[in-house]
Amino acid sequence: MKGTQMKEFTKKKQNTTKPKTQNHFLIHTEQDPFSLCTYYSNSLPFLTYSKLSYSSTLSRFHMDLGKGNEAENSCVEESTSIFDGIEVEEPYVGMEFDSEEAARKFYVEYARRVGFVVRIMQRRRSGIDGRTLARRLGCNKQGFSPNNKLGPEKKPKPSAREGCNATILVKLEKSGKWVVTRFIKDHNHPLIANANGFSTADDKDKKIAELTTELERQDQLCAEYREQLLSFIKNVEEQTEDLSTKIQLIVENIRRAETELQKCCKNRKPGPLTITGV
Repeated sequence: MKGTQMKEFTKKKQNTTKPKTQNHFLIHTEQDPFSLCTYYSNSLPFLTYSKLSYSSTLSRFHMDLGKGNEAENSCVEESTSIFDGIEVEEPYVGMEFDSEEAARKFYVEYARRVGFVVRIMQRRRSGIDGRTLARRLGCNKQGFSPNNKLGPEKKPKPSAREGCNATILVKLEKSGKWVVTRFIKDHNHPLIANANGFSTADDKDKKIAELTTELERQDQLCAEYREQLLSFIKNVEEQTEDLSTKIQLIVENIRRAETELQKCCKNRKPGPLTITGV
């Protein structure tokens, strides 16, 4: 009986033994800005990190693996590419920014240099204080335009979306830094450098809003100038009418004076002519 229990205990112990592979690690990259990392080693205990950023996780891996894993270290090194003969700094997983706005501006400038427009996508907020914890930006050709067939059929318009997967995900760390936790570089459409200086749809909307405001202001000024001009014309017309009335009175007075003068001349009788001699 004791021998049977000993065999069962040994069997259970063998089944609960964790498999180990030498110097092998796996990083799961998912849509969630939090990552799950597992590490197995013959010389190190089994480690599981959850809700750790890529930057902090990779730094721990680099400390554990030592100098022998240069390939893993290269994944967080600064990356640059050449576009139209110009060297452009690219985002990379583990890249840090001081604020969400700094991360957005960097990606917008990167998009402008590479040749695509940025679309502001998803945002993850804190359920406690409502602050932003993660932000996802991407190409404006991401996804597909909805195909609504309700109502009368209309002439199909060219779609601006082509299902592009280029995106970047930044997350707020406990240290206060914003860290890139996901970056997809490749586009499924040609990249065209922007000649108009607009890098995001928001920039275009802001420019349109500015131009609309300026147009409304100019329209208001035109209306004011038109009102002033009409008032001036009305004043001139009134003065002209008044002047015309005065001139008419003067003309009538002159005519009346001439008539009276003529009457006086007709009514005047000539006196006797007297000649005196020497």
